[in-house]
Amino acid sequence: MPKATYMYWQKRFDRENPDKEIEEKMLEIRKVNKDYGYRRMLGELKNQGYCINKKKVQRIMQKLDLQVTSFTRKSRKYSS
Repeated sequence: MPKATYMYWQKRFDRENPDKEIEEKMLEIRKVNKDYGYRRMLGELKNQGYCINKKKVQRIMQKLDLQVTSFTRKSRKYSS
């Protein structure tokens, strides 16, 4: 393995997580509201004063395994 690659990964792992504050806030919101998806989570974060992109919210939710699975589509019956 090249020395440059080794040093790159060493430096990368030594960095602290820049999204730590947002992750903690998302976990707090999740405790109160179990059924919030990324859209509602984004709205709640914006109400609390965070300026954040929806893609970042989606990425963090996937990383923390906060994806909502309780939504089911209703089946409508009809007569033809």
